[in-house]
Amino acid sequence: MSRIELIDKITYQALTARQAILHMTTLSGSGHPGGSMSSIDMLLSIYNTMRHNPEYPSWEQRDRMVVSIGHISPAVYSTLGIMGYFPLEDAISQFRKYGSIFEGHIERDVPGVEWSSGNLGQGLSAACGFAIGSRIKKLGSHVYVLMGDGEQQKGQLSEARRFASKFQLDNLTAIVDYNQLQISGSIHDVMPQNIRRNWESDGWQVMEVNGHDIAQILQTLDAARDAGKPVMILAHTVMGKGVSFMENKAKYHGSTLSNEQCAEALAELGAVNDLSKYRKLREAFVPKDSEAKVDFHPELKLKPGKPVLYSTENDCRSAWGKAVADLGKLNENNESPIVVVDCDLAGSVKTGEFRDALPELFLQTGIMEHHAAVLSGALSTMAIQCFWSDFGVFGIDETYNMQRLNDINHTNLKTVVTHVGIDVGADGKTHQCVDYISLARNLFDTRIICPADANQTDRVIRWLIDKPGNYIVTMGRSKLPILKDQEGEIFYNTDYCFDYGKADVLRIGDKGSVFVCGTPTARALKAVDTLREEGLFVELIAVSCPLEIPVNLIAEAARKGPIISVEDHSINGGLATTIAELMVENDIRASLIRLGVDSYPVSGESEELYQAYGLDCASLIERIREILH
Repeated sequence: MSRIELIDKITYQALTARQAILHMTTLSGSGHPGGSMSSIDMLLSIYNTMRHNPEYPSWEQRDRMVVSIGHISPAVYSTLGIMGYFPLEDAISQFRKYGSIFEGHIERDVPGVEWSSGNLGQGLSAACGFAIGSRIKKLGSHVYVLMGDGEQQKGQLSEARRFASKFQLDNLTAIVDYNQLQISGSIHDVMPQNIRRNWESDGWQVMEVNGHDIAQILQTLDAARDAGKPVMILAHTVMGKGVSFMENKAKYHGSTLSNEQCAEALAELGAVNDLSKYRKLREAFVPKDSEAKVDFHPELKLKPGKPVLYSTENDCRSAWGKAVADLGKLNENNESPIVVVDCDLAGSVKTGEFRDALPELFLQTGIMEHHAAVLSGALSTMAIQCFWSDFGVFGIDETYNMQRLNDINHTNLKTVVTHVGIDVGADGKTHQCVDYISLARNLFDTRIICPADANQTDRVIRWLIDKPGNYIVTMGRSKLPILKDQEGEIFYNTDYCFDYGKADVLRIGDKGSVFVCGTPTARALKAVDTLREEGLFVELIAVSCPLEIPVNLIAEAARKGPIISVEDHSINGGLATTIAELMVENDIRASLIRLGVDSYPVSGESEELYQAYGLDCASLIERIREILH
């Protein structure tokens, strides 16, 4: 096809798309028509020149298009429908309809959508993940990301820009829809900034283009692909382009047309008014609950290697670092590579051995937790086993919104956080992550694992190596005793097999039960053993998966007496909450005594803090004795 023929084709498609945008937003009575119409010429130009296959949307070698401004979903659905990913009339008639995949903001459930978005400022980070993932896997793919101009006010964009510049992601092209209007009016009034200079100062090449001149857009896209460095295209566009009474009106950023206005707009475009046709289709639409869901989890064929046996006390974070380095070297030439992402904490989160052994698979982002979380999530969707390691307060608390977006995007990220709970010690309350379980509880498709010693940590990491989905693994900072069974043998030995949801009975007893999670396990074990010497035989159950506990263990414990939960987590939302919920749901009756953290901790050595919150060995002995006598 000649360039002239391509220009004519895109021009015709853009007219079709504008008709579709007006129909779907008017029909639904909600949506964002203005920005959809300002960006449509850019979108169609990209899709007509990028490498993709509508009949095989998951083709690994495809170019990828990330739309960060997810509210322009009418433009995205129109483009994908025109490209043949699905019937365009389905998107028009089902837009924002309950039970439809065509939601108000774009979702990965829609064929052709690479990244669910709507939380502005995160798309460039995802695009960086796809771009560097393509480089790691030698796919030769180009990645585009479309953003809004108001979105440039978000701080995460500066993190992603610097990352792309550092790693010279020459297969990444960003486009800013520069219509200069946002919900509250002019971007220059709402929050003045020099968009071009911001990007240039971070090492990007910036090209400017008339975002409605197809010939100029195509020429600029060619130049961007050949630039040899990350390029941002500043596309000068018009809000509501194509309909005179909508153009340059901030109102139409998020306001739709009435039926009468829509008829007027369609007439101006020279289009047929098909509102009645699409309304009938909308009314006839029935959600297909039985329809097969998209499988977002690629198969990973990675070797778990041989478990390491620790016989003397060690910290879980060192065991994690040694395990991931071993796994990285063992699977170095695997078609599903292992990548580790770090935020300037390699010495503390123990990823240095992996970095030294596999520097090309180690991504140092610096202090960019928001960017690292989304980058890692996007990477993990590319049949890459991605581990992101950070402190708990950064990897869970600070980036909760990013982890939520990863959850919505069905990513396969393994987040390994250290320094959780009060074991952080003297860093104080700003660094003591005491809500790591409660926050994970609210992520519907993310699991959390809290290993109790170095041996279990090693087994957990090796078990995770080929598992799909999102997992958070948590651990403290201090060295912990190696847990042993009643005969004095190492409990988590080389024959131990971890499985998610499994809990381990460390001591058998008949005078009540203690359920303990993570770092405090060794203290609870010592307390229970001391009480056994007094003739008080207490059951001890180590729970490494605090969101999924076998209900039969709780039922059996209830028959023996009071249940005591021990955790270095807030008493709200953690281990105790799961036990209480299961007891109520299954009509299990027993006293539940919660031992944990009931306020923001203060600075102090780890042992001082455990004593302050009644979680040290001596306090546990006294409290358990008091409860059971």
